[in-house]
Amino acid sequence: MGHNKHDADVAFIKALAELLRENDLAELQVKRDYGDNDSLNVRVSRYGPAPVQTVHVPVAAPSAAPAAAAPAAQPDLPADPAALPGAVTSPMVGTVYLQAEPGTPAFVSVGDKVAEGDTLLIVEAMKTMNHIPAPRAGIVRRILVEDGAAVEYGSPLMIIE
Repeated sequence: MGHNKHDADVAFIKALAELLRENDLAELQVKRDYGDNDSLNVRVSRYGPAPVQTVHVPVAAPSAAPAAAAPAAQPDLPADPAALPGAVTSPMVGTVYLQAEPGTPAFVSVGDKVAEGDTLLIVEAMKTMNHIPAPRAGIVRRILVEDGAAVEYGSPLMIIE
């Protein structure tokens, strides 16, 4: 019986993933109750957890210098990117789009110069496309979100210096 239930759960999850894809949804969450203290809680997402930025650091050959003498890679950087100077945060809850339409170039890329008021990205909220303008002129140093990612109010979107 347990194996058949497992197979049914797998088929159910596959069907949810297909619904997600067919309807161009970002996320779907369902709770299925089987009875006393027995349920299945499923969250299917196209984009997974928030992106993690990977930094590749070249490894030097071992030396006779003590490890304590090595400088810190990024001293005193806040753990929260929203606290960084130049952080642009989301003014609303919604879905981020980095370009106007699929297949078109992104509004901005890392290294681009932007003027105050230039569109950085779009946050879709309640089927309304909200263009997010640059709050100041500068250079885009980091983009902290992926296209299609869900964001909360105050979520860091990018860093402009």
